[in-house]
Amino acid sequence: MKDTFNLADIQGNILRGYRRDFVRHLILEVTDRAAARAFLGAAVAGGRDDVPEITRDVTWTVRPSYCFNIGVTYEGLRALGTPSKHLATFPTEFVEGMTKRAMKVGDFGDSAPAHWPAPFDQPDRVHIIASIHADDAAHLDQVAARVGKAFNVLGVRNGRNLAEGRVFFGYVDGISQPRFKHVIDPDQVGVDEPMDPLGTILLGYPTRQEGVTYRVPSPQELGFNGTFNAFRVLAQDVMEFEKYLDDAAALLMDHPKRDLLADPAHLDRIGPGLDMHGALREVVAAQFCGRWRNGVPYELSPDAQFPEEEVSLTNFDYTHRSRCPAGAHLRRGNPRGGPIVQRIANYSRRLVRRGMSYGPDFDPANPDDQERGLLGSFIGANLGAQFEAVMCDWINLGLQDPNITGANDPLLGANTPETSWFDMTLPDGDSIRLRGIPRLIQTRGGAYTFLPSIAALTYLSELWG
Repeated sequence: MKDTFNLADIQGNILRGYRRDFVRHLILEVTDRAAARAFLGAAVAGGRDDVPEITRDVTWTVRPSYCFNIGVTYEGLRALGTPSKHLATFPTEFVEGMTKRAMKVGDFGDSAPAHWPAPFDQPDRVHIIASIHADDAAHLDQVAARVGKAFNVLGVRNGRNLAEGRVFFGYVDGISQPRFKHVIDPDQVGVDEPMDPLGTILLGYPTRQEGVTYRVPSPQELGFNGTFNAFRVLAQDVMEFEKYLDDAAALLMDHPKRDLLADPAHLDRIGPGLDMHGALREVVAAQFCGRWRNGVPYELSPDAQFPEEEVSLTNFDYTHRSRCPAGAHLRRGNPRGGPIVQRIANYSRRLVRRGMSYGPDFDPANPDDQERGLLGSFIGANLGAQFEAVMCDWINLGLQDPNITGANDPLLGANTPETSWFDMTLPDGDSIRLRGIPRLIQTRGGAYTFLPSIAALTYLSELWG
């Protein structure tokens, strides 16, 4: 495989991140098939004055001023003229699209597609999601203007990195990503998590499951080295989150085992200048996520956000005695080598997560109701076996552990205050059950896209008819 694997055939930002400050996602409709194909052909050939170059996964000698990539929906492949016999070889969940699969991933109630704003309210017209990454808005504008000449721009979603790499809930994000064989990633130096086979993300390679290779759509030049992306617009209710932390901390103040959660003599290890109520807020936030808000794993440092000795952010595992709750967001999405019901599923549902925040800064002293959240990409070789399985079985049903079955992820889950619950862990092996967790993240749009290889983009550009 080392001899046949070619990084230059892979679109960038799949196996390795760009680390840029801004992103602009253009939601596009193909209205002129010939113009769209010509655009793709020029983009893979190196670009020109009116067409940006597709960014490949190569090691740069000079950092480019922007990075440009595209994902194509099922309707987009059809709009470009992909023959029906080849469209029929794509998996069902991709063919149906995110809107029709909404219940499977918890998109109901206020998160249902019926409430998604334009352009995601017309999924049949969403053909391509083009993503521009850059370190300044000027390059976003320049590239977007060039793209708009070949496609009908239905909508735009702008994202940016917040200070210290955090999201609006205050957590440092993007710490742990899969590592892949045959891929050297400077961001993964010193990480000793298990290596993931290329088939976890790319079509045409073996997966972690023995004898399982996900089907490659036909023809080979279209499907091989491609992958799938669940693009999601996720609104984060920051005011509701902070209010719940206040309410939970107030409840815990009167609990007889309160001091086991936050040692009164060492509150400074949880946060400078915190009183007991403030410390308990941070403990709840840490157990909800599985990390303290500064990124320190709760598993390695359950008593301190600021431990006296440095701890690894990535090198840890879970056991039956773990202090990190089984229902924590981090542990639900990636149980690592820890105990779960289906032991064969450990590490088998890994996803590459790329994302940036959108919306205005949040000032807790002057709260407002403006929408803000995350523009997320969840990339894997099989949407059903990876993204949908994680969202349905682990995030929203808790089927990986009988102790959390029937409870949803406290951060990402489809919670309702009447039925939600979360068990906090204590060092003596006991637990404290919190209830009344509201839905903190609402889906505001999205689409399933296919991320074609460079060869596949060339194939699409050369279609005729």
